[in-house]
Amino acid sequence: MSAEPPPACAAGEEIAADLAPATQPTPSKKQLKKSARKAERAAQRQQQPIQQQPPAPGAEDPFAANYGDVPVEETLSKAVTGRSWTDVSGLDAAAAAAGRSVLVRGFAQEIRSLGRMAFVVLREGSSSVQCALAAGAGVSAQMVAFAKSLTRESVVDVDGVVSFPKKPLVSTTQQVEIKVSKIYCINRAIPTLPFNLEDAAWSEAEFEEPGGQKFPSVGQDTRLNYRPLELRIPTNQAILRISTQVQRKFRESLWSKDFDEIHTPKLLGGASEGGASVFKLLYNGQPACFTTTEQCLAQSPRLHKQMAIVGGCRRVFEVGPVFRAETSRTHRHLCEFTGLDVEMEIKEHYFEVCDVIDGLFVPIFKHLTEKCKEELETINSQYPFEPLKYLEQTLRLTYEEGMQMLKEAGTEIEPMGDLNTEAEKKLGRLVKEKYGTDFFILYRYPSAVRPFYTMPCYDDPAYSNSFDVFLRGEEIISGAQRIHIPGMLAKRAEERGIEARTMSAYMESFSRSGGGCVRGGCGATGAAGASPAAGGSWGVGSRPISP
Repeated sequence: MSAEPPPACAAGEEIAADLAPATQPTPSKKQLKKSARKAERAAQRQQQPIQQQPPAPGAEDPFAANYGDVPVEETLSKAVTGRSWTDVSGLDAAAAAAGRSVLVRGFAQEIRSLGRMAFVVLREGSSSVQCALAAGAGVSAQMVAFAKSLTRESVVDVDGVVSFPKKPLVSTTQQVEIKVSKIYCINRAIPTLPFNLEDAAWSEAEFEEPGGQKFPSVGQDTRLNYRPLELRIPTNQAILRISTQVQRKFRESLWSKDFDEIHTPKLLGGASEGGASVFKLLYNGQPACFTTTEQCLAQSPRLHKQMAIVGGCRRVFEVGPVFRAETSRTHRHLCEFTGLDVEMEIKEHYFEVCDVIDGLFVPIFKHLTEKCKEELETINSQYPFEPLKYLEQTLRLTYEEGMQMLKEAGTEIEPMGDLNTEAEKKLGRLVKEKYGTDFFILYRYPSAVRPFYTMPCYDDPAYSNSFDVFLRGEEIISGAQRIHIPGMLAKRAEERGIEARTMSAYMESFSRSGGGCVRGGCGATGAAGASPAAGGSWGVGSRPISP
């Protein structure tokens, strides 16, 4: 390990001496020139960050091996030492005993100086702990100076002993302190970062507080341009963990119901969704395919998961990327997001799919409430929200009932038309006021606003065996019973003006295999979550491409 420069305070004292006024009442011209040169050199030293000029350790420092910047060769997986590491999240008053030796690694979130003492706040994920150094027994002044020279967001290892501070700590998540015996810098961050992480973590309430402190803001472009840095914010860490938990429970719930996970093609020879633009591809200047059709990125796995049911797979699901060439800039228009899709054979009624949703999302809500309390609190501190309200048995309303509620509240909807964003939000408020739930199903939509492969209602073909699921006034899931009769499917596609060649594989899978069993399914559009601050995160969602 390399060692550390002379104490930062010594440099400060030298600068102060250089700048002190002359003691002689009538200095000579030579003395004045000498003092001016000294002051100039001192000013130059003062302008250079101390972090970039760590002084070399003195040979007399007996603790030189206990601190320093780790040489690169020491990080090249030279050996397995068997050392035991402790997660910062596990350092709480209930689990950590006073006097326990720990070894932790994290980002240097904050470095504070107090005379012959230094405090380094280490952050791992969304958890943080204070590490204290005081010149004295086991800690040299050079070691304290080294800690003070660290740059924020450097990767630091700390070896020390757990202690309990007399007063509660307000700047860390963990209410214990580590008395440092060894401290090493694994990777030193640049002195000036593109932005301060705390500036990207202010809540809207703090920005809008009248007469309050004016906080710096970090724009969305800056966040996305420096996404690896922005991901370190505790709120984003919490969002990613909740996203992981949603996908985990989604999979576990469906596996327990005898669903199989599949992975459908993402490079298709035609559009898979109506009403959404596609990303078209070229290969060496030609359409990227081996046929005459134009190749594009998949807008949805719906057609292929239906084909899986035709192939004899009784129940399937997929967690995978979906691509839409969106031009709008809203949190609901993403060029890429993670879709959660389900398809299954049904015996009698498409409500069997709704039953699966009941047994899927209500347990997810409970799991997040019980197991992700800290993450939810972290998100709530930056993006305040009310606790989710839902019923054990999910409320189901017909499309006509929903339209009637809106009409009675003074909102007119185009007859047999789809709901726009404003109408969805208002219906969500009305349902919550009347039924006490943020989560409900609206079914029996007009056929005209659903995809061509949606089965019409038996009693009125103007309506369809379809449904949408709403959460907090926004549609998050769309589903339906699918047409399984080849001739009927071809007729519906022709009526909608869909060219058969663009969906030849899908259409032929029905005609050549007899259509298969009765089936239905749904897709949760982006239910894996997206960062509200940055328009999504890698593997979850991304913003539209700038025009």
